[in-house]
Amino acid sequence: MKLLVAAHTSELVAFEDALPGFVTLLTGVGKIPAAYALTRALSAAEYDEIVVVGTAGAIDPELPSGVHEIAAAIQHDVSDLDGIVGQHVFLPARVDVAAEGVMIATGDHFIDDADAVVAIRALGARMVDMESYALAWVAQEFGVPIRIFRAVSDRAQDGATEEWDDAARVCSGWLRDSIRQHYGV
Repeated sequence: MKLLVAAHTSELVAFEDALPGFVTLLTGVGKIPAAYALTRALSAAEYDEIVVVGTAGAIDPELPSGVHEIAAAIQHDVSDLDGIVGQHVFLPARVDVAAEGVMIATGDHFIDDADAVVAIRALGARMVDMESYALAWVAQEFGVPIRIFRAVSDRAQDGATEEWDDAARVCSGWLRDSIRQHYGV
């Protein structure tokens, strides 16, 4: 059995209530709710694979709209004792999850500011979200394979928060098609 994970109900509107071969987990938005929900789910049952679907802001202007598989996740809202942004005091700076794909920067606030995009882009990420790093780290701690699919909902610039609700519905359709393509369900 696979665990289908999303943070927000809007990201699942195009999905059936019961997807064959999958159990669905809604985590809530942000790193802590995501880590907590996934830890509880993995403590209660065994899964062959975790499949994460959701939205993300594209901070690379060259990144096309659509669904992208995540290769690695970093955190853009932490720094170590030396003040190096993206480095955590205890956690790894980067969590790798796939051989190919996009690097995503995770943080606990919605990015919709051009200056923030420039700063985060300098860390090497092409997308931003609020859960991927936490989910990838928990999956690795439990030894469960994880795939993360993120659909571009916005360009993380001014006005992105106002556009997200409508964009999430469109992204959900793209994500559903992606799961159908990759898993045949």
